[in-house]
Parts: sequence; C-alpha cells; structure tokens
Amino acid sequence: MDPWLIWLIVSAVLIVAEIFTLTAALGMLGVAALITAASAAAGLSAPFQFLLFTVVSAVSLLFVRPVAVRHLLQPQTARFGVEALVGRAAYVVSEVTGREGRVRIGGEEWSARSYDETLVIPRGATVDVLEISGSTAFVHPRE
Repeated sequence: MDPWLIWLIVSAVLIVAEIFTLTAALGMLGVAALITAASAAAGLSAPFQFLLFTVVSAVSLLFVRPVAVRHLLQPQTARFGVEALVGRAAYVVSEVTGREGRVRIGGEEWSARSYDETLVIPRGATVDVLEISGSTAFVHPRE
C-alpha cells in the first residue's frame, strides 16, 4: 500500500473521531495527516513524512487549537425567541393576578400571571417579564 494512502486513511479516521469528540485536537491531527499525505504523494521520504507530521501537529495544537477552542466556548451574545423577552418591560392590558391576566410585550399580547401569587397588578401598570413558560409571561411590577 502506498504511504500517501495510509496517511489519507489515518487522516480520515482522525477527522471522523473528531466529529464524535469535539475536542479540536483530533481534527488538528487529521489535518496534519492530510498534509503529510500530500507530501508522501509528492515523493518525500518516510523520515521526513514523520517529521512533517510532528511539526504540523505541534504547531496546530499549540497555536491553532487554543484559538478554535476560545471561539467555541464563547457565550452566545444574542438571545432569540421567548428568551429575548425575559427582562423586557410589559404593559398590563387586563388585571394580572397569580392565576390570570394579559400583558402587551413589544406589540404582542400575552397571557400573564404574577410572579408573586399574592400580588394583584392593576390594568395600565408597567411590569418586568421575569420568566416565560409556554405562552404565559410571569411578571412583577416595576418599582
């Protein structure tokens, strides 16, 4: 079997293993094996192939992987869907109690309940949305 084909198989195995582990390390080694396969196809001798694989692996693991991991672990900056409504102000359309009520959040009318079940929030008050559960907003009056 040709050396470039062996390196290509090693590369494929490492990249597939990376898909299951998501560590970014096996992917870097897979890319190094792919580069080494290209050098083997160009006729580089076996000792130089191993040296090239070692150098490319070390450089990618020491310099590229930390940048990739940092980008993968960044917190999500934008909230979407109902998560984006939490923390927003709402206008009480009909009296909100611990059992029922309606509020307007950004132009949309939502069923609402008071976060504190003992509170009764009158119509026309401004409230903060503390939580969304299903299609119900749990609200608390603004100070």
